[in-house]
Amino acid sequence: MTKTTAAITAVNGYVPEKVLSNHDLEKLVDTNDEWITSRTGIKERRMAADGEALSDFGVKIVEGILEKRGIGPEEIDMVIVGSITGDYRFPATANVICDKAGMKNAWGFDLSAACSGFLYSLDIGRVYIENGTHKKIIVIGADVMSSIINYKDRATCIIFGDGGGGVLLEPTEDGLGVQDSILRSDGAGREFLLQKIGGSVEPITKENAQTDGQYVFQEGRTVFKHAVKNMADVAAEIMEKNNLTADDVAWLAPHQANLRIIDATANRMGIDNSKIMINIEKFGNTTAGTIPLLLWEYEKQLNKGDNIILAAFGGGFTWGAIYIKWAY
Repeated sequence: MTKTTAAITAVNGYVPEKVLSNHDLEKLVDTNDEWITSRTGIKERRMAADGEALSDFGVKIVEGILEKRGIGPEEIDMVIVGSITGDYRFPATANVICDKAGMKNAWGFDLSAACSGFLYSLDIGRVYIENGTHKKIIVIGADVMSSIINYKDRATCIIFGDGGGGVLLEPTEDGLGVQDSILRSDGAGREFLLQKIGGSVEPITKENAQTDGQYVFQEGRTVFKHAVKNMADVAAEIMEKNNLTADDVAWLAPHQANLRIIDATANRMGIDNSKIMINIEKFGNTTAGTIPLLLWEYEKQLNKGDNIILAAFGGGFTWGAIYIKWAY
């Protein structure tokens, strides 16, 4: 019996026009271009325009996907949005995007897994394709990180940017598409990378609304240590599980958090630098948006049948790897 798999049949990305460079940050915090570049690999990042929300990113991503595939919005069955910066705590931004983009026949939801949000969402989407209940699913990973960043905090403001991308999943029986996934989490890591107030643990009050708790907090050394180990290990594990050698892998699409973490992952896999997708210097860490932005930027270099490993690590802690065969 022929197996149905979920193939990526279109990809699109979006980043805002406004650029925040390292030199711009020198005017806001005690830092400099050399310090940021040497420690992260980031030269600049994008910033949402005033009033520009996650759903606005999503609409642009969806419209590009529909145009590339030559289909209408009414043909989409489902939308999954991986993000931690939705328009509202509720309703789900996926539903807002469906409304704004005219996807009248689609249902959807948001998924919160920080920087692993796109991987988690992609894996859920592929299950609905494989079981035959859905034919066209859009999976989006995007974040408006500027909405929760303190631009007086050198530990976080140099890292994060705004942007994201998405893919269209459709069924195929030619052996291409999503092949395997390994997804992990460890809630013990929550204290090292989180937004402290605004949830049910500490709701927003008049007293805490103006405190730093409203912004992203990161204990950099601990997060870096766990990210280097776990992202590298899971990428190597999915290769071993699927009997892939470094020569078999055409591309590594790693989460763009820090160039040293990316290098460590590639070294663990034995992957040559020429096979690593990188755009961290232009966009920084867009959280759930980094991997779909990579696929969008490298799309013209991808060939049908290419073995691609997607790998991420994020707050929570969350991490994982997905193995796909490029379908077009």
